[in-house]
Amino acid sequence: MEAVRSLFFPKWFSDVRLEGKTAIVTGANAGIGKETAKDLAGRGARVILACRDMAKGERAAHDIVREVKEAKVVVMQLDLADIKSIYQFAENISNTETALHYLINNAGVAMCPFAKTVDGFEMQFGVNHLGHFLLTFLLLNLLKHSAPSQVINVSSVAHMMGKIQFDDLSGERNYHPVRAYAQSKLANILFTKELARRTEDTGVSVFSLHPGVVQSDLWRHQHQCIQLAVKIFRIFTKTTVEGAQTTIYCAVEPGLECQSGGYFSDCAPARCSRAASDDDLAQKLWEISCSMLGITWQ
Repeated sequence: MEAVRSLFFPKWFSDVRLEGKTAIVTGANAGIGKETAKDLAGRGARVILACRDMAKGERAAHDIVREVKEAKVVVMQLDLADIKSIYQFAENISNTETALHYLINNAGVAMCPFAKTVDGFEMQFGVNHLGHFLLTFLLLNLLKHSAPSQVINVSSVAHMMGKIQFDDLSGERNYHPVRAYAQSKLANILFTKELARRTEDTGVSVFSLHPGVVQSDLWRHQHQCIQLAVKIFRIFTKTTVEGAQTTIYCAVEPGLECQSGGYFSDCAPARCSRAASDDDLAQKLWEISCSMLGITWQ
C-alpha cells in the first residue's frame, strides 16, 4: 500500500531550522493545522496556536510538547467568526510579540449547513475568507517589520468550482454548502494574489495552496455516505501529516520569494482556475472585503 501511496503523494524533505522565528497557525488544535504547528516547533520555531476552543488548543499544545523535545508553543484564543475576537487576538499579539515571521491562515469550515458569523456574514465566506483577511490586515505591519516573512493561505482545489457571488455574498438567496465552500476557497487565492501585489518589495511573501483530500474532521458536516467513502478510499486520501506538507514546504523551502502570489499543491507550483487568475476580480473582491469589514487597506 505504501508503494502505491508514494505514487500519488511524492515525499518531500527539508532539514531547514527555524530558531529565532515566530509563527502563528490558525486552527492549530487539530488536523493539518496541528501537524503544521508540530513540524515548525520541531524546527525550533516559537509557534502560537490560534484556536477558537482553548481546551482543545491546550490539549494540542500538550501533545506537541510531549512529542517534540523543547517545543516552544503558546495557545491563544481566536474565533474567526467574531470580528471582536480577531481584534482582541491581534491586540494580544502586538502586546506580546516583537516579531512575526509566519502567518499561516489554516483554520476553516467546510460545506456546513447555512449559518452566520457573529457579525452576520455567511459562515464559510466569513470564517474562511473575511476572518483571515482581517487578521492579516491587523498583523501585516508586524510581518513587514519582521521581514523576510510569509503569509500562507490554505485554500483547496475546490476553488475550481467557485464563483464569487457578489450579489449574494450573504448566501441568503441561494445557499448551497458546496458552492459556498468553493467560493470561499476561490476567495483565498484571489486574496493571495492581490496581497502579493500590494506587498511587493516589502519582504513579505504570500502563498496559497491545496493541501489535498485529507482524512480529517473537515468532513464532519458531510452525509455519512461521503464520510464512509473517504474512509474506504483512504489510499487515495492524505493523512494529516501528508496534508500539512505543502504548507510546510511553502514556509521553509528556500527561494520561493520570487513566486509570491503563487498557488501550490503536492509541494510544487500548481495551476489554479481562470477565475483565480483574474486580477480585476481579485481587486474587486479586495475592495468589497474591506467595505464589509469597515477597514481601509491601501
